[in-house]
Amino acid sequence: MKTLIEEPVSAPVSEHAEPEPIPSFDITISRERIRIAVALFYFCQGLAFASWASRIPDIKSALNLSDAQLGTLLFALPFGQLLTMPLSGRLVTQYGSHRVLRVAAPLYALVLTCIALVSTGWQLGLALLAFGIVGNMCNIAVNTQGVAAEQLYSRSVMTSFHGAWSIAGFTGALIGLLMINLHVDTYLHFWIILICVVINTVINQKYLVRHVVTEQRKTSFFTKPDGVLIQLGIIGFCSMATEGAMFDWSGIYFKDIVRAPSSLVVVGYASFMIMMAAGRFLGDWAIRRIGRRTLLQASGCFIFVGMGIAVVFPTVTTASLGFMLVGLGVACVVPSIYSAAGRNANISPGVALAMVSSVSYLGFLMGPPLIGYVAELASLRYSYAVIGLFGLMITTLISMTQVVKNEN
Repeated sequence: MKTLIEEPVSAPVSEHAEPEPIPSFDITISRERIRIAVALFYFCQGLAFASWASRIPDIKSALNLSDAQLGTLLFALPFGQLLTMPLSGRLVTQYGSHRVLRVAAPLYALVLTCIALVSTGWQLGLALLAFGIVGNMCNIAVNTQGVAAEQLYSRSVMTSFHGAWSIAGFTGALIGLLMINLHVDTYLHFWIILICVVINTVINQKYLVRHVVTEQRKTSFFTKPDGVLIQLGIIGFCSMATEGAMFDWSGIYFKDIVRAPSSLVVVGYASFMIMMAAGRFLGDWAIRRIGRRTLLQASGCFIFVGMGIAVVFPTVTTASLGFMLVGLGVACVVPSIYSAAGRNANISPGVALAMVSSVSYLGFLMGPPLIGYVAELASLRYSYAVIGLFGLMITTLISMTQVVKNEN
């Protein structure tokens, strides 16, 4: 029988805390192999989401939906994610993130194929609701795995996991473009993604960090919130509001404000995405060199300065430079706060991540509408100036609190 080595994910639990599931790994499996397996699960989740995003125009046309109708239906996905936050945390804590992930990952891709079968708007809404529900289970489970895998190292590795998700976004978009140009049916396209996810799950599930479930006191997700987790959530809110604004409005900003030629409208978004991915792969190195706290303080400054450049100097060159700084700024914020939340001494990693994700994800929901409301009252430049203030808030919150320290 193979020997198991066990070590705690987070700091010792207080007497009022819920006992932690203990992560364990097979001594015959290298930590590098575990890290690769976890990164591939991040990649597959990003690949599935990007595949859906790449076919939104086709699905919109097939269902003959207006922009307003599609916008309304798209809210079903984040609503499903928020709806399931408490359940996901409890499932991960009770059954272990490795068990939840090996079921939720292929189920997430299976629900993706169901989206391609919808024939009416209400069916799309239900499919997206299910996609959001299962996607959130994957999100909490895979980030709990990321926290556990990081504990096998004496240094930060979390940002590289999120970098794998970002690379999957590029890959999924390229695959989608290829499928569209080859006139491959959306249903077949999504089935190809499902097969890839299932193959990854079969091959790599045995390399996930296992959590030995112990007897636990029953605690509610809705008990008195942990102050540190709320502060981490607010920092995540600022970062994800910025990400949402860049995802949904950067193209419009380049078209209407920068007045870039049609062939260059996508440059702003590409600049942001490339630097966000690069920043995540460099983030672990930066944390080792200057510390997590210092990096997050700098990240907030990058967001503020980057947005400022894009607003004050709205040309293709300067706005692209500004968006690159914004991408670099948001790159490490969410991975860092997830890592900090997973080490919370009072709450199990699954529930802690669910709490922080709940607050953070509100930023992703509220950022794009906020842009629209401010743009309606003033202009899109003012909207981006407001979003830039979120960067200043990140730096201020990190500087005024001790929720994140300069520890590797």
